Amino acid sequence: MARYIGPVCRLCRREGMKLFLKGERCYTEKCAIEKRNLPPGQHGKLRKAKLVGYGLQLREKQKVKRIYGVLENQFRRYFETAERTRGITGETLLQLLERRLDNVVYRLGFATSRAQARQLVRHGHFTVNARKVDIPSYSVKAGDVVAVRGSSAENATIQHAMEEVKGRGIPEWIAFDAGTLSGRIASLPTREQINLPVQEQLIVELYSK
Repeated sequence: MARYIGPVCRLCRREGMKLFLKGERCYTEKCAIEKRNLPPGQHGKLRKAKLVGYGLQLREKQKVKRIYGVLENQFRRYFETAERTRGITGETLLQLLERRLDNVVYRLGFATSRAQARQLVRHGHFTVNARKVDIPSYSVKAGDVVAVRGSSAENATIQHAMEEVKGRGIPEWIAFDAGTLSGRIASLPTREQINLPVQEQLIVELYSK
């Protein structure tokens, strides 16, 4: 499956904000945004034009794609699904992205970033309803239980991540059980529970042209 393998700090610089793509590094002074909050490229210092219209809509779309680690074709399929679903399209789009298994693993604190969560899922370290699932884009639903496989409970990467992200908190729509290293999807996430600084309506406007 295609994925972005270039330097991720330049993605944060391009959007002018922290997207938390490198996990714990993003919380230190080594973060690229802390050092130089300028767009990448030799003309980065000259790019001071205010974004309006299409440019603003495009940046919102790129921001969400990069946060969740999906590329254009997959993102468009998510949008088309959201458009066909009853409800507010923008909010449904974010809900579909939040329900990705790699995102749930990240939200539970088993990984320091979504990229790391994606890799752990691909390596088969997690189960959904007691069955191993190694597809990062797997969509969980209300009532599902996501857990660390028994053989992976002592995995150094997972243990380190749990220690590093203790203060990050777990969303209200996931009920976490530290004893069994599992989380139950108590309900589907609402827009208020998805703490992302994005204007999803701009994405809807972009794809509706």
